[in-house]
Amino acid sequence: MNLPPMTPGQFLPYKTLKQILAAKPPGVYSVAPDTPIFSALQLMADKDVGALVVLEAAKVVGMFSERDYARKLVLAGKTSRDTPVREIMTADVVCVDPGQDVPQCMALMTERHIRHLPVLEAARLIGLLSIGDLVKEVVSHHERLIHTLATERIALFNQPSGY
Repeated sequence: MNLPPMTPGQFLPYKTLKQILAAKPPGVYSVAPDTPIFSALQLMADKDVGALVVLEAAKVVGMFSERDYARKLVLAGKTSRDTPVREIMTADVVCVDPGQDVPQCMALMTERHIRHLPVLEAARLIGLLSIGDLVKEVVSHHERLIHTLATERIALFNQPSGY
């Protein structure tokens, strides 16, 4: 009987999105839609982040990233001190819930060409995952998987033979 091959996630589960978020510093850096772009850029530089969640009344209404700044402000000839975030933010925000897994998030980010995923639970923002967070988990998962398989292989070869 031929069984379909197992995926790495079936053999050894990935960490959940909540576990990944718990390993990060608490909180999510955010701005309001009317925040001047210059202020948002200052916050990004101060916190060493590449994107901010745009919140209005605790609801995710957009994402503002370095890419938005470079492509939508600079190239359009607008000024960062006079332009609010809402004018150049990405309004079509792709979000995930904590029940989704790492491979699903990686596939979504690849398909949609995005680098940040807000995580919502019951429509409430609980965290922000970056592509770096997910790559770090994939590498860590594969290291755990290799260690587990090597340990099992050693145990199998160290069993006394029945001959």
